[in-house]
Amino acid sequence: MNVTPDPPGNGGPARADRAPRWVTRLVLGIFAGAVVLYYGRGVVASLRPLLIMLLLSLFLSFAIEPAVNRLERAGVRRGVGTMTVFGLVVLALVGFGVAMATVLSEQITEFADDVPGYLEDFGDWLEETFGIEGATDDLIADYESGDLADRFTNFADDLARFGATIVNLLFQVFTIALFTFYLVAEGPALRRQVCSLLPANRQREVLELWDLAIEKTGGYIASRAILAILSSLAHWLVFAAVDVPSPLALALWVGIMSQFIPVIGTYLAGALPIVIGFIADPATGLWALVFVIVYQQIENYVFAPRITAQTMEIHVALAFGAVIAGAAVLGPVGALLSLPAAATIQAFVSSYLRRHEVNEAVLLESRRRRGLGGVPIRSKRPPTAP
Repeated sequence: MNVTPDPPGNGGPARADRAPRWVTRLVLGIFAGAVVLYYGRGVVASLRPLLIMLLLSLFLSFAIEPAVNRLERAGVRRGVGTMTVFGLVVLALVGFGVAMATVLSEQITEFADDVPGYLEDFGDWLEETFGIEGATDDLIADYESGDLADRFTNFADDLARFGATIVNLLFQVFTIALFTFYLVAEGPALRRQVCSLLPANRQREVLELWDLAIEKTGGYIASRAILAILSSLAHWLVFAAVDVPSPLALALWVGIMSQFIPVIGTYLAGALPIVIGFIADPATGLWALVFVIVYQQIENYVFAPRITAQTMEIHVALAFGAVIAGAAVLGPVGALLSLPAAATIQAFVSSYLRRHEVNEAVLLESRRRRGLGGVPIRSKRPPTAP
């Protein structure tokens, strides 16, 4: 028997072959969201270099703004003060670059002149140790005839093909410097524009967070500068004592690179003086290697925790975890920005946390139940007002 369903207009059931409207809207919404996420991911990936440059510019602006603010309080116009600080930074970087280029040029020239002697000594060692005769005679003949030098020249020509990469790097540096200059020079106006978009109760929080970021970034730069000075002085004295060539320039290299280049800075800093020391004399290179390793341990366990705690007030474990997380997210730039960012977040969150008086009797009883005994460690807290 055929049953004819009631039409929808008469209050009967809906047609079975048509899906409800909310299902259609849900499917269309999911599809549209997937399309937006897909293209949004591509846009973010394309803008990633620009976003990283903006983050680095923001970090640099926080780092140099305290100096610009001091000049402004002394009566110097903000634009002039920004240009002055920029000029001093550029002069310092150029001076450091010229010093290191001079050292490298001298050492490469000296190494090139000594290559035949090194090859001859190595051949004598092979003959005395393993009985291999004339192992390096062909290399010495090629070098003295100019064939080996031509190979080095061809290799240098190949390196010159990376000129486009160098130009791109210079463009990025110029872009970061331009962003940084305007962020510092127009800092008060930028704060006013940001606050104009927020209600009055949020403006105070934004300005407090902004000031915290400047304070913690300044503390980070101060701690790195102090550690760089200590490292440079210590390495200068030792390098001069063990006759490492150009001890002052190499000591500055170690101090600056180890403190301001994240993750790989320590290895780059120690490798150059060690290699140059071994080129000059194996004993000198060995002494340089020993001192670089020893000083790194002293810095990690003695100097860095105390100086960082005084200038940034951040726990060592939190600092270590922040560097790892920053490097995983943004690479070397993330590792560089992680410490001031972590210190800022920690200080900002701490200002909203409510702290309570610790019940020392409960702590002592808990230690006794666990068989630890003794007196619980009392936390440092400010004295109560009379």
